Amino acid sequence: MNKVALSLDGVGFSYNTRSIFGKDSNAVLDNVSFQIMRGEVLGVIGKNGSGKSTLMKIVAGIVEPDEGKLRSNVGKIQLLSLQIGFIQELTGRENVILSSLLLGMRRRAIEKQMDQVIEFSGLGSFIDKPLKTYSSGMRARLGFSVACQADPDVLLIDEAFSVGDAEFRKKSKAIIEDRMQTDRSFVLVSHSESMLREYCARCVWLDAGRVVMVGETAKVIEAYGAA
Repeated sequence: MNKVALSLDGVGFSYNTRSIFGKDSNAVLDNVSFQIMRGEVLGVIGKNGSGKSTLMKIVAGIVEPDEGKLRSNVGKIQLLSLQIGFIQELTGRENVILSSLLLGMRRRAIEKQMDQVIEFSGLGSFIDKPLKTYSSGMRARLGFSVACQADPDVLLIDEAFSVGDAEFRKKSKAIIEDRMQTDRSFVLVSHSESMLREYCARCVWLDAGRVVMVGETAKVIEAYGAA
């Protein structure tokens, strides 16, 4: 079996904007190359605006790169982000059903696992309240709970852990460690150096849309801090 889950080779992406002077192209990612291995938790670090969230959207297949290639040797890839995937006017329960259906789960399986989602999320009666009444931490817990039930081959976590409480992070860590015993992979985008050190053996450092360094997490964080 191929040990590489996903590989990026020279990936580039630009946003087109219009102004009174015409159409401008703004490069967000430029010649990005690295691999995500089966069963690993890969960290991604970089300043705001470095292209981290756009990179995750490309890996998840939400947007297509303008240049380069993304090669996948896995099935389902899911992006867990505080900004993506839920409808604010729907209840937590309705969002669980909709998100799970979009991830390819059957309605009967979703209903069978609903109690597990609610219990893991710790939302209690809030599961039947509109998502717009949720805090960012509650949305993160719900999103991670859905992702765990869907069990994607690669789960991309974009800053969602940063708003979780200690108990949520403890449960999430247990899930990740359990999945690491299989060939499931995780990509963790975070500004928290302690979290990256705790979860990730390797880390990717992005700056201005380019990969500055890929390697052992402690060494990447040390170089990042010294820059």
